[in-house]
Amino acid sequence: MAQGQRIGYIRVSSEGQNTERQLEGVALDKTFTDKVSGKNQDRPQLQLMLGHVREGDEVFVHSMDRLARNLGDLLQLVTDLTRRGVRVTFTKEAQTFTGDDSSASKLMLSIMGAVAEFERAMIRERQLEGIAIAKTKGVYKGRKPSLTTEQAAQVRERVASGEKKAAIARAFGVSRETIYQCLK
Repeated sequence: MAQGQRIGYIRVSSEGQNTERQLEGVALDKTFTDKVSGKNQDRPQLQLMLGHVREGDEVFVHSMDRLARNLGDLLQLVTDLTRRGVRVTFTKEAQTFTGDDSSASKLMLSIMGAVAEFERAMIRERQLEGIAIAKTKGVYKGRKPSLTTEQAAQVRERVASGEKKAAIARAFGVSRETIYQCLK
């Protein structure tokens, strides 16, 4: 296998989270960083990284749950990369996958991926329990509306005058879905 680039993939779940601890001290040629949920593979930087890597490259990821939060996606991503001749290294777990992996390595990948998926499900379950308790206490108000009452009125006026919804959404810094919800 030819010596290729050392590629880093970093992911945090939200914009405010710090990425610095991931892959600290690992010498990399290029890094791709997503600040979105890992619940699926629909992540801009992940897709760019997958399109960028070539045979002989090595992808470094801090931990398995940073690459994927469910077992199916984790196995698919690692398998797809290794079939293309790309090594995948998870620094926290000290595991590297090449495609010629032992049965024990494959088992470890499956176990760690299942743990990440279980962890995500438990977080979601606790979150829903907390919301339910807060609602019974009258504390939970939900997310604040994206548009004020005045802005919503302006949106309705602009739509009624024939302005395109996408342009209105850009003007208010919201999604088109928010505009549609406003019109309901």
